[in-house]
This record gives sequence, structure tokens and C-alpha cells, in this order.
Amino acid sequence: MDIDTTAVNRLRHRFGEHEQVWLFGYGSLIFKADFAYLERKPASIHGHVRRFWQGSHDHRGTPDYPGRVVTLAPQAGATCSGMAYLIRPDVFDYLDHREKNGYLRFSTTLTFDDGSNAQGLVYIADPDNAAYLGPAADAAIADQIAAASGPSGRNRDYLTELADALDLLGKTDPHVQALIDCLPPDSSPRHP
Repeated sequence: MDIDTTAVNRLRHRFGEHEQVWLFGYGSLIFKADFAYLERKPASIHGHVRRFWQGSHDHRGTPDYPGRVVTLAPQAGATCSGMAYLIRPDVFDYLDHREKNGYLRFSTTLTFDDGSNAQGLVYIADPDNAAYLGPAADAAIADQIAAASGPSGRNRDYLTELADALDLLGKTDPHVQALIDCLPPDSSPRHP
């Protein structure tokens, strides 16, 4: 399965004279900002909802047992809250590799909490990519998340860290909360 989108993303946007670009994060980019940024502030985009419909074969799962991570699905009238980062274009070398499992960069309008807007980019894994898992019942998604693990850690931790990060932003996502409510108890041993 060839799902590496790195080369495609490097051709999608030319930055020319732009020394800074806004990036919208709605999943792990909210709670794991392991890249250089100039500024960070809460933002949202309109017309999309966050969904655990993308397979993770390289971070929170394996090729044989993929985890589930978020992507965006179009929905009229919807708003997806997250975090915006002002970055230099060279940071995309790292981000394109990090988001290579089926995600493509798209242009979007970001709305900041103060009501101002800016153009930026967002990574979305659309239904045409080979790692796309699509919708399923909340309980089935939660069971898959509870069982999956990969090089970046347990899939359940991705879900709970995302829920915690949204809580810190004062935001609630009904889909994320439904999965938290369906998540089976953690049976892994606790270390002191």
C-alpha cells in the first residue's frame, strides 16, 4: 500500500515570497507541536467536522492493525476548533513527513478567537487515500482505538490527549466525546 503523500504535498503549494504561513491543527497538532513556530493561537475553520475516519499505519497503529486518527469531513454549517500556528515554509519539510500517511495540504480560511481571519493551510486525509477507513459506529471506532498501538504510542492516548487539549481550549467536540464515552477501560498495567 503506497500512501506516502510527501512528494505530492511538496508540489501542492509554492510559497514564493511568503516568509510565514498559518497552519491549522485539529488533531495531534494541537497537543504535540514538535516543530518550530513563530506564533500559536486558538482558531477554527468552518464547513468541516473532525472525525476519526483515517487509518494510522505509521504512528498510532501498524500496517497489519491500523489505529484511527482524525481527519476533516465536510459538513455545511459546522465549525471545527483547533490551534493555528504561524510557521516558516521550511517547517513543511518536517510536517509533510509527519503527515505523510494519506494527508494532503489544502488552503483554508482560519477564524481566530478575536473574530479576525487569515488564509492558511490544513492537512486533510480525504476518502480517496489508501489509508482512509471511513465512518463506523462509535463503539467500533473506540474498540479499534483501544486495541491499536504504533511507533508513536497507543492510539487510546491520542484520543484522550486530543480530548484533554480541546478541554484546555474550552471546546467540546461531540464526536471526540462520544468516543471517550465508548472507550473500554484501560487494562494496561500502571507503573508507579
